[in-house]
Amino acid sequence: MPRLTAAQARRLALAAQGFARPHPTAVGTRQLNDLLDRLRVLQLDSVSVFARSHYLPVFARLGAYESAALDALLFARRGRYTEYWAHEAAIIRRDDWPLWHWKREALRSRYTERSAWVRENTAMLDWLLGELGEKGPMTVADVEHDVAKERRGPWWGWSDVKEGLEYLFAFGDVVSGGRRGFSRVYALPHQVGLADLHAEAVPRAEAQRELVRRSVQALGVGTVADIADYHRLKITPTRDALRSLLEAREVERVEVEGWGREGRDGEAFVVPGVSIPRRIEATALLSPFDPVVWSRDRALRMFDFHYRIEIYTPAPKRQYGYYTLPVLVDDALAGRVDLKSDRAAGVLRVQSAWVEPGWAPAGAGSTVAGSEATGSGATAAEAFAERLVPLLRSAAAWQGLADVRVTDPLWGDAAAAVRAAL
Repeated sequence: MPRLTAAQARRLALAAQGFARPHPTAVGTRQLNDLLDRLRVLQLDSVSVFARSHYLPVFARLGAYESAALDALLFARRGRYTEYWAHEAAIIRRDDWPLWHWKREALRSRYTERSAWVRENTAMLDWLLGELGEKGPMTVADVEHDVAKERRGPWWGWSDVKEGLEYLFAFGDVVSGGRRGFSRVYALPHQVGLADLHAEAVPRAEAQRELVRRSVQALGVGTVADIADYHRLKITPTRDALRSLLEAREVERVEVEGWGREGRDGEAFVVPGVSIPRRIEATALLSPFDPVVWSRDRALRMFDFHYRIEIYTPAPKRQYGYYTLPVLVDDALAGRVDLKSDRAAGVLRVQSAWVEPGWAPAGAGSTVAGSEATGSGATAAEAFAERLVPLLRSAAAWQGLADVRVTDPLWGDAAAAVRAAL
């Protein structure tokens, strides 16, 4: 069985995710579509303290681009993309809709059997379908407004309207008609040109086999658990799909240094003949929901990077900050920063900055702790800041902000170095 070193596995994974390429000189529709085809899924999230999550993987891989152009591409009512629970709530290609028929039916069966709310509110679900059929695509707020204005039906609460639409969305009876602001627009399949694709049903085993194949491509290298997580599949069908793909020689087994228990090599899967770059040269801010880090176990195994977001942690108990972003430097997660876009002041605020213990820039001569000198004479924090600051300036300009400032009091072992570099 072929064996990969831990460093080879990192470079292979990052290359598969698009980090082996320099940023294009200009980003247009072709570059955006190519990247989305590579990633397969783009996770959505509502937190926007710096920038919404779906913008960040694109910025990390392509550099500055027009966010409005991405939104126009992703959320067009009859465009190339739609939305479903393909990881969490995520953007997928519209043409892939039939691959998710099995999941829609599985969710329908599960919630019909297990959810008292669904069983007790069939009349409301029918009413919501009727509202959409009569009035066209609507947001939750649109439906609530009509209910309150016309006093139709016994369903006055936001939670009931939202819950009903979300169940229908999970079942596929209702689909995405894009987003308005960041509110999902709910539609019937025929209203957004999905009727034909909606009628197609790829058999479950066949669909899961294809999703597993795509997951291996997108990950570059992954364990069974990594591959299952990419599209939120169960372990058993993922193993079954991998067995079929192995027999067809569409994937192959490898051993990866340190990926097993107690530091032993672990079993993983790759696409046969895949090329491993000799180096990765990149500096990038990663969303908490970027495929490189969305599996916290994989981030720990691959990068020795323990990562949690602390938005639900009381402020006095936060270790790193409200919404810290991992910072990729070449093939390492070198640190993390907590950023806030202060649009009123036109400033990108660095609320905390940290360098990872043991990180050193490539060619520094030794691996050192964050406060010790590297082989070049700079501290690791200073070397980290040197790579980070141009990225922060680029990120600020991308967000339409004129300046970057480190907030007081300084928080994090790289905060002073970042301020000095700025």
